[in-house]
Amino acid sequence: MLRIVLFLILIALAAAGGAWVADQPGDLVLTWGGLRATTTFPGFVLGLGIFAAAIVLVWSILTMIWRTPGRLRRRRHEKRHARGRHAITHGLLAIGHGDTALARRHAEAARRHAPNDPLALLLHAQSAQLEGNRDEARRVFRAMAEREDTRLLGLRGLFIEAQRADDAVGAVMIAEEAIKLSPSSTWASQAVLGFRCARGDWSGALAILDSNLSAGLINKQTYRRQRGVLLTARALELETMDRDVARESVMEAIKLAPTLVPAAVLAAKFESEAHQVRRAMKLVEAAWLANPHPDLADAYAHVKLGDSARQRLQRVETLAAKTPADKAGQIEGQLAIARAAIDASEFARAREALAPYVNDPTQRVALLMAEIERTEHGDGGRARAWTLRAVRARHDPAWTADGYVSDRWRPVSPVTGRLDAFQWQTPVASLPSDKGATIESSAFEEAMLAAPPPKRVTAAASEAPVEPPVAAPVPAPAAQDNSPPPAKEPAKEAVREAAKEEPTVTNSEPADPAPAPAESSPPAATPVFRSRADLGKPGPAHIPAVIPIVRAPDDPGIDDEGPSDEFTEQIGTPKAQAGGWRGFWSRWGA
Repeated sequence: MLRIVLFLILIALAAAGGAWVADQPGDLVLTWGGLRATTTFPGFVLGLGIFAAAIVLVWSILTMIWRTPGRLRRRRHEKRHARGRHAITHGLLAIGHGDTALARRHAEAARRHAPNDPLALLLHAQSAQLEGNRDEARRVFRAMAEREDTRLLGLRGLFIEAQRADDAVGAVMIAEEAIKLSPSSTWASQAVLGFRCARGDWSGALAILDSNLSAGLINKQTYRRQRGVLLTARALELETMDRDVARESVMEAIKLAPTLVPAAVLAAKFESEAHQVRRAMKLVEAAWLANPHPDLADAYAHVKLGDSARQRLQRVETLAAKTPADKAGQIEGQLAIARAAIDASEFARAREALAPYVNDPTQRVALLMAEIERTEHGDGGRARAWTLRAVRARHDPAWTADGYVSDRWRPVSPVTGRLDAFQWQTPVASLPSDKGATIESSAFEEAMLAAPPPKRVTAAASEAPVEPPVAAPVPAPAAQDNSPPPAKEPAKEAVREAAKEEPTVTNSEPADPAPAPAESSPPAATPVFRSRADLGKPGPAHIPAVIPIVRAPDDPGIDDEGPSDEFTEQIGTPKAQAGGWRGFWSRWGA
């Protein structure tokens, strides 16, 4: 609206000026040498206007002619730039969907039309990476690192190429150069932090962490947690070399991260050595409520030096009672109770703690059950059965980071270099599968676990062992190569009968006894091989109705270390130490 008003005002002023010029009377005479021109004032003004317009027109034509080459050059440059931008755009899109040939073609077009464009250099480098041409990619990234506007981008590309080439030294040098140029660079700070942690340079790692906080890369809560992790790592490294610095570091760490398991364990150890038992117990309890861990239970059990095994058991039961029943970490408390109960020889309490988990045990549950069977009853068979079950059992939680499973806590991930990456959780490889177990259960294991555990009988020194009455001695059968070996012990024979998988059918009907050979004739040697026709014939001597024991494929054998029965512990000749009716008759002089 304002422009319209101004335009109307200008038109009114021009009309008023024209009317004033037309109203002026008189003539205007111009004399130039011998020329004399006479005109009116309105005619003079009109001629002056036409002359000015002609001058302007001529000047414009001359200016246009003068500037035409520059305009042509500028237009040609703009056209090349537009083609380069078009090639860069479509080249990046080709890289995005993985078309190597199209990306290379657009990269060549972009380099031809826009050689100095930073995006053209980036397209060239990424197309070389997509093709797998590492040398060309490094050459382009070095060219980008020499330019002021693409220096950080070039260093980033060189860092990635160094990582792919497993050049750790070159990668850390590039990252340190980038962090000097830009302290707020996230990738450079994380890389330098990870490398310094890998070298054990905890002071340098703490300095990088402080700079990250100053640059606003991390918040205050993350800074406190990561600083606690670094201080804990330094304390663990200096625990045996400089205990004063280790104690100072871990005490600061437990204030910053009270739920960090290794910090709580080490701090409780230092407090226990300083006879600050209650303070050590509080540190462990705070970490246990957040994350139940076996190291915390062990530190809590040994928080007071010199306690007996039963006192440690009571203390562990107190710690386990603090875990809510609906929390996933309740099993850690029960496993800690079972461990302490085994150390205190309270096997009934250990079995009670493990009872809810024996149907679907983890590896630690199965190994604890094997230790109970071996320690309480000396039953090597059931202990081996539980050990075999531990091979197929689910994995227990472990320190896991980025798919890497470690037997101990570490401050950074060895895969990505990420700080505070290890978490106490079940590894991904141990998740349940619908394909079934790789190692199937065996009949031996099921039979050994189903049979009741043998009871150890201890006789007094003044009392003689009571033997079962025997009516008459049973004559030993004639030695034959196809007869089963004699059973050594009744208890183990019963266990093996329950564990057999391939029973062998033998002739249970007694055969006629063979006549005794003459004294002059030597005994016939047992043939090594028999003809097929002799396989179905009964033996010449009496074969008792005994089912031979067939060893299962996964039977590891008989435990020769522990005592087999009550007769083995007695002193005597090897014949007198035999179990069963043979040992009985040998001690009666038979």
